[in-house]
Amino acid sequence: MPETKPVVSSSRRGVAHRWNQTLIPTTREAPNDAEVPSHVLLHRAGFIRQVGAGIYDYLPLGLRVINRIASIVREEMDAAGACEMLMPALEPFELFEGTRRDEAYGDNLFRLKDRKGRLNALAPTHEEVITQLMIGAVSSYSQLPLNIYQIQTKFRDEARPRAGLLRCREFLMKDAYSFHMSVEGPGGLNETYDAMYRAYTNIFTRCGLDFTAVEAESGPIGGSASHEFMVNCASGEDTILKCPATGYAANVEKCEIGHRPHDLGGAPTGELTEVHTPNLPGIDEVGKFMGVKVPRLLKTIVFKSLVGSSALPGTPTWVLAVVRGDHEVNEGKVKTLAGVPVNMAPEAEARAAGFAIGYVSPRAVNAVPGTILLIDADAAQGGFWATGADKPDQHVKHFNWKRDVGEVLGNPDKVRIGDVRNAVEGDPSPRADGQKLVTGRGIEVGHIFKLGTKYSEAMGLSILNSQQTKQVVIMGCYGIGVSRTMAACVEMSHDDNGIIWPAAIAPYHVHLTLMKPEDDKQQRAAATIADQLTAAGIDVLIDDRPERAGVKFKDADLVGIPFRITIGEKALEQGAVEFKARRDSGKGEVVAQTDIVRSCLASING
Repeated sequence: MPETKPVVSSSRRGVAHRWNQTLIPTTREAPNDAEVPSHVLLHRAGFIRQVGAGIYDYLPLGLRVINRIASIVREEMDAAGACEMLMPALEPFELFEGTRRDEAYGDNLFRLKDRKGRLNALAPTHEEVITQLMIGAVSSYSQLPLNIYQIQTKFRDEARPRAGLLRCREFLMKDAYSFHMSVEGPGGLNETYDAMYRAYTNIFTRCGLDFTAVEAESGPIGGSASHEFMVNCASGEDTILKCPATGYAANVEKCEIGHRPHDLGGAPTGELTEVHTPNLPGIDEVGKFMGVKVPRLLKTIVFKSLVGSSALPGTPTWVLAVVRGDHEVNEGKVKTLAGVPVNMAPEAEARAAGFAIGYVSPRAVNAVPGTILLIDADAAQGGFWATGADKPDQHVKHFNWKRDVGEVLGNPDKVRIGDVRNAVEGDPSPRADGQKLVTGRGIEVGHIFKLGTKYSEAMGLSILNSQQTKQVVIMGCYGIGVSRTMAACVEMSHDDNGIIWPAAIAPYHVHLTLMKPEDDKQQRAAATIADQLTAAGIDVLIDDRPERAGVKFKDADLVGIPFRITIGEKALEQGAVEFKARRDSGKGEVVAQTDIVRSCLASING
């Protein structure tokens, strides 16, 4: 279990700010392009304002939340043995020559030329920069392990920035990079990876988030093992699959599927019959035209091996992945079952090799030399099947595995049966017999990777080991979207009236509202209470605007500060104030002024 820490402590004096002396432009209007609650509410509550597509100002309230998240990140990273530095946002483009990550990022990478015509990039992450630094700074195994992090602005040229801070072109991120001489043992990558997993668990727990750590694919970063940390919320853009019995969780790209029996020995359901299927753009249209339900269609996707057969004899040039028509092929699983790295085959090359793209059938394994066939277990069944005819504008009915591909069945060098598709809800759990996978929605706020030697090998980061011979350094990578975490929290925690901040990352802990700010008694009481609260380490926003009470209460709910203290005439006559938690509906409780600090501390620290 993560270690719990008090949100506030008297060792740090809090601050008190007056609404009229800061910039909090609340509004009842949402942005025209707002699609998700966090975009609507952070704009309406005066936390952010859009400057351009995917580019935002962080106003005082927003920056205070950002700084609180960053402070928790720094504390936990430092406690886990990492040290902080700062790298430039502008990267010379030649750094990508060895890693070719400019190709992996494609158009998402911001490119710009300086006045001398040199090409640069605005950093999406800093693997190349930190690796180059280490080449000049570390020369011996005795200097490792190292774990270095920064909190820095990052850039990605999203084709369609949307959802406010959840998909930006400029955003704030914590990225860390670790360096090791081994994977196992003291000082190894696994040790640091586990420490980062614990640190991330502590960070998101302290931030007050409801989250799940899930197994994940590494994407354009590369590497082997990775985990995503997902904030659980119905509006999340990512699908999470979970085993209800064991707690196993993974994203769609990574989720394993439990055992599924298969049988390729079923008898044919009829003679192989060609059907002319011209100008049908998708598998749903093909199924309707042929009178075949989509789950009884076979979908065959062509991949090309990234390891040439000439370089490694016996390696396939082409990989065919077959799934049911209602399922999606998973490239990572194709790579695993094939035993070689693959990419989706370039259409022109595949056509030149003999594949009728869009109409490929499993029978192509026998027609194109150097081809291996991977069959998903759900597709490796008897009964009626329809599939492509390996001819343009043609499909066939009554495909049969044993009759039409039988000569290579049972040869593992030509045909393999396994898991090559994305998991879906209701699939058997890979961790508990008899259990079914269930789905949830989430927003990714953190991702940790075991990079291995991808970057160090490409860029030449080798140092002397204990035997005084050169060895390629092993790396890890660990990221947190700081600004994204703020938005994800709002997605997770809001109601019809506004944001509900967890106390640990709220811009202030207490919202102090004066019913009649022109009244000297209320002003003196507010000053006294604010001074007592700040002395106890509590941050206070004093709303002394000459506005109606209803306006102030609506703004208080919209801004979402966890606790509200209201100074009114009647309660003040009794030496008391009204104390109310933002999460609670209805009226608050009357608390004596002498007890208000104790009540606040108990509520804030939980």
